[in-house]
Formats: sequence, structure tokens, C-alpha cells
Amino acid sequence: MKISDKITLNGSRQLLIAGNCILENKAIAYKTIEFLKSLAEKLDVDYVFKASYKKDNRSSERYFSGLPLPEALRIFSDIKDEFDVPIISDVHYPTELDEGVAEVFDILQVPAYLAMQTELVMSLAKTGKPVNVKKAQFLHPQDMEKVCKKIESTGNQSIILTERGTCYGYRDLVVDIRSFQIMKSLGYPVLFDAGHSIRKYGIPSSDPAGGTKQFLPSLMSACAATNIAGLFIEVHPDPQNALCDAASQLSFDDATRLITRYFNIADFVKNMKD
Repeated sequence: MKISDKITLNGSRQLLIAGNCILENKAIAYKTIEFLKSLAEKLDVDYVFKASYKKDNRSSERYFSGLPLPEALRIFSDIKDEFDVPIISDVHYPTELDEGVAEVFDILQVPAYLAMQTELVMSLAKTGKPVNVKKAQFLHPQDMEKVCKKIESTGNQSIILTERGTCYGYRDLVVDIRSFQIMKSLGYPVLFDAGHSIRKYGIPSSDPAGGTKQFLPSLMSACAATNIAGLFIEVHPDPQNALCDAASQLSFDDATRLITRYFNIADFVKNMKD
């Protein structure tokens, strides 16, 4: 699967999709991407910058949900020109594609809550761009086959599937390792969204109780051993003061340690003989 002129997902290289939860401003985005691009080069993995231009599922209308779309798209275009890396963002409504989103982003992402929205999924698929579908928290991993078939019906087979945990009681998400094997069997690359798997929904992300980062070393190590295509994770130069998902984004120090460990394990497993 060709993501851009720089990245082809063919199983030979691991992929890191990482960046800010939401595009806050140009300075934060630039600082983050400089750090992550350098880290990816050191780890010899492919890199895609991630930031949402909009977060439409905030728990209060008072919380920051994104810059005006034209301003955000200008910053994303500047990022591509300055750093020469592919970029990905969530799309919430089909109409956003007509406002410049389809032209700017190399990968279009379906948010987990919207994974079963047929009109949205089909609209993204019809652009011909690679589509990353977050597995909905309420779906069995096998049910992602239904989403894949919708995309395939348009002739687009550039699909990535991302695991981000399954609802388990109030506010708890559980990562079921079996999900990776099940979704890999559908024939498409699978990623692990580490940060969103430890969010405590219903608790504001600015509250430290809104995330359980202490579990990330275990979760990331276990998932790296499943021989999937790569890692999706959110990073911020000052997580405590991030405008979204402050409780689950990684600092640069934590990101260096955990991402390095993840890809070291993934590389070891990939090179093991069956």
C-alpha cells in the first residue's frame, strides 16, 4: 500500500504515526514534529505526522475543539513543505472533504466513534487516499470486516486498521491482544493506538485521573510482540498543559523511552524464526 512517495506499507518497515492530539498552533506542531522525525530516523522506521484539525467529541462545548479549518489547513500545508513528511488527520463529516481536507492529508482517518457511519466511510474511500479506520470501542474486531468491505466497494483497498481498546464497564477500555490477530486476518496493516487505549472517558483529559499512563509500558510491550505494522501515539512538548488529552499524551522523554522500547521489541519479533 502506497501512502506517499516516501512510505509504502509492504511489511518490510515499521510505521510510526505520532504527533499532537489536536493542532494547537504552529509552534507546538513544529517542535513536536522535529522531535518525532529525528526519533523515527534514529529507529529506522517510517514516520507520519498526526494531529487532528478538529476534535468533535469533547465532553464540553467550552473545551478547545480546533482552529478554524482554513487556518489549520494552512499550517498543515506548511508542515508538509517544511518537513517533507506525510500527514494524517481525523475527518468527521463528508463535507469537510470539499473544504480542502482531501487535498492536504495523505491519510484520512475515521474516528472510532464514527467507524460504522457509512456515508463518512464511503466518502473518504472515494478520494482514493489511504483510509485509517479506528476500531470502534463497541465493535468486535471481526466486525471491522464490514467496514473494510464498504471501503473496498469503491475500489479503494488502501486500508489501515487501528486498535484502540474495547469498552469494558464504565470508563474502562481493555486492549484484547486477540484483536490484532483477528484484524490482521482481514488482510490489511494493523496499528496499536497506545494513548487512547488508556484514556478514562467521562473524566476531563486535563485531570490526571483521565488517563492511566502507568500501564503503557506493559501494553506497548505486549502489542509490539504481536508483529503488527506499527504504532500510533500522541506526543506533546508539555502534556500537562495540552489543550486535549493532557492525561494521555507523552512527554518527549517518555516518548523516547517507550517508542524506542516498542520498536526494539517489534524488530526482535519480526526477525525471529518460526
